[in-house]
Amino acid sequence: MDANYQKGVELSLPQAFLLLATNDTDGEPEVEPAVLRAGVAGATLAELDLLGAIELQGKHVVTTRATPRTDFQHQLEILRDRPGLHTPKKCISMLESRAELHRVYDGMAALGIVEHVGERHLRLFRTTRYPEKDHGPEAALLQQIKAVLGGDSPGGDSSGSDAAGTVPADGAPYAGSFDPRATALVGLLYATGLFGKIFPAADQNRARDMARNYWPSRAVADALRMVRLAEAEAAT
Repeated sequence: MDANYQKGVELSLPQAFLLLATNDTDGEPEVEPAVLRAGVAGATLAELDLLGAIELQGKHVVTTRATPRTDFQHQLEILRDRPGLHTPKKCISMLESRAELHRVYDGMAALGIVEHVGERHLRLFRTTRYPEKDHGPEAALLQQIKAVLGGDSPGGDSSGSDAAGTVPADGAPYAGSFDPRATALVGLLYATGLFGKIFPAADQNRARDMARNYWPSRAVADALRMVRLAEAEAAT
């Protein structure tokens, strides 16, 4: 384990999402850039929501008077300072950026979790990759998600819990434990198409319910739906 990373330090949701969305070996994202940006923006909304800095009132995201200590103060100020009412999908477009991706990645690099690798091609183009340096944090995340799902391993047992501590329609509670951060991650992974890649044999319907029951992951899904519609129109 790298000396910079202290065991027990909880990653932010954007860090956790990016870590799971990045190939451990080559440091390349497992999804296309637009999906990655939307996922991190959704994870930022989820982080601020769990900190009590924002909340969903009706169809709009509003900031609260809470002033938690967070690495996403700039994003919180964006939501506070922009006039008007903003839907969750609009908030995704307000917060997503390539620069924010690299800021979150570099934060994990400073902790010794990933390594910042820059490469130049033909002296003109620079690519940046973030291969994994310490697998401990990702292993801990996977364990937390497994506990929520109620399974023993990625792609293993498909029993688990519903989102936001809810129960199935028949009223019987799911077998998994309730962890709001891990549950939020499941929703974000499902909304970005990553859940099935990481947990191919898990109950996809349950993960879909978690995504539908949590407004930041619904916002990501709505934003990506608009991206795909725009790409389809551009192709015709």
